[in-house]
Amino acid sequence: MDMSGTHLTRRTLLAGATAVALGATPGRAAAAGRPQTPSLWREFGRTPFTHPQIPYVGRAGARAGARRLPRPRVFADVTDYGAVADGTTDCAPAINRALAAAGRAGGGTVTVPPGTFRIDGLIRIGDSNVVLRGAGSGRTTLHATKNLTELIGVYGSRYGGDKSSWSWAGGLVWLAPHARWDSLVAAVRARAWPFEGWTGNQRDEWTPLTAVEPAGRGSWTVTVADASALHPGRLVLLRLADDPAHTLLQHMAGGGPGPASYSWDDKTKLLSYVPYEWPVRVTAVRGRRITLERPLPLDVRPEWNPQLTTHVTELTGSGVEGLTLDVVQTPQSPHLLDKGYNGVVLQCAYDCWVDDVTVTNVDNGFGLVAASACTLRRTRVTGRGSHHPYFCREGSHDNLIEDFTLEQRTVPAPPNTQLHGINVEGLSSYNVWSRGEMQMGTFDSHRGLPFADVRTDITVNNNGRHGGDASAGPLFGARFTHWNIRVTNGRAGLMKIDGLAPYSATVGLGTVTEYDQTDVPDFTGDLHSRLELYGTTDAVRPRNLYEAQRELRR
Repeated sequence: MDMSGTHLTRRTLLAGATAVALGATPGRAAAAGRPQTPSLWREFGRTPFTHPQIPYVGRAGARAGARRLPRPRVFADVTDYGAVADGTTDCAPAINRALAAAGRAGGGTVTVPPGTFRIDGLIRIGDSNVVLRGAGSGRTTLHATKNLTELIGVYGSRYGGDKSSWSWAGGLVWLAPHARWDSLVAAVRARAWPFEGWTGNQRDEWTPLTAVEPAGRGSWTVTVADASALHPGRLVLLRLADDPAHTLLQHMAGGGPGPASYSWDDKTKLLSYVPYEWPVRVTAVRGRRITLERPLPLDVRPEWNPQLTTHVTELTGSGVEGLTLDVVQTPQSPHLLDKGYNGVVLQCAYDCWVDDVTVTNVDNGFGLVAASACTLRRTRVTGRGSHHPYFCREGSHDNLIEDFTLEQRTVPAPPNTQLHGINVEGLSSYNVWSRGEMQMGTFDSHRGLPFADVRTDITVNNNGRHGGDASAGPLFGARFTHWNIRVTNGRAGLMKIDGLAPYSATVGLGTVTEYDQTDVPDFTGDLHSRLELYGTTDAVRPRNLYEAQRELRR
């Protein structure tokens, strides 16, 4: 069932699939060349929620991918709290006072007028339904002068030594609930490395709500032992623990002889990401039958002790819009020594968003850390070059990054630095990158068994490198899909994944050649991957896989 109220029958799905395949994807002109529809798309129309290679991502993003984001009432302007657009006054305290006041009032929009506002501290949104809105990324600028190491301290790393976790966490504009922020700051001051996801550093900040009976991937409903604590609109975690034979991890990799024979026990970093925690809203309760906002991402089996549980109170309904975060220009740091000149990060956020925001001269651009069902729209990374222009990690699911731009760096890369690109790792699943222009970087699957993620309708100058410690395990789980990808420099690495990713789909990829960082598959035997319309781009129909899946909802 489509949760907007339209029942998705096989007939309506096939009708929608046919319309989109003929070029009905909204907002796109017909491409030059004869349109070609891959057989994979016809198959998907028949089994959209359980297809073996293509994940269902038609509800990715805030508010299930809603085109219109919420517009909370205007609460205040930052100038009412003392901010001055003179480029010299530290306006961070004033902006934070306005945001905190909006939170105490139950939510609202804090506006920032045109001009340049200096910030010598980080900007925090810790309350739900609070939006920071500038006059547009070309009109409102926050000029940041300090990094997170200066402002908070050295963020210890699981790697030990002098490595900095600001290399993959934290932002100078940081959206996270107060409880998570408080525990994170305490950990930083103790020079610890906190997971700080939905259930905390020790993964123990949760309370069981009810056990869940067996169900299959793609089901919109589950039967629970006790529904008394559940109601429509409640956000819960579906929690799946691995078993000693690691059958959950094998399932995430598609199952079969390859994953069964893989060495899982020595992948200590990967094992730290389990249990798998998937946030989802309840939309209906009928006795013990529970309807969910999205279909199940995995099977639910008794051996994985499936439960719906509590979690840290989420940040929801909050966003950042219409501004540029301009960071004082400093040289990019050596790999894993980032000081924390980071952009915008969403942590333990659900149904939150970033829209029309540019970040310049950052160590790391836009981050999703244990964030789910969020939308990043019309975002841009510019300036001297970044370690992670975009990162998606620590169990982030169902996010949508669309109409994004990664510009060519303005200065040469210093020695011993790394460029990744659009990153996903740490069991993150069902995330979508759509309609992007990457003038540098790569599709960085950073190990940690991410699965069921989609990159579609993207142009990329593929000159970055993926990362990932060996103890983090496989580069890819099952159902990775690359659909209509234009590689301007012809480099195959991490673009053509039919020989790397199990149960994957590579569709509408221009001709590419293996060179530079060349990987071998993690799993032996038949990967059950699919390659269609190789050497073809833009003539593939549908042109954009995410947009086409959205059309199926109609």
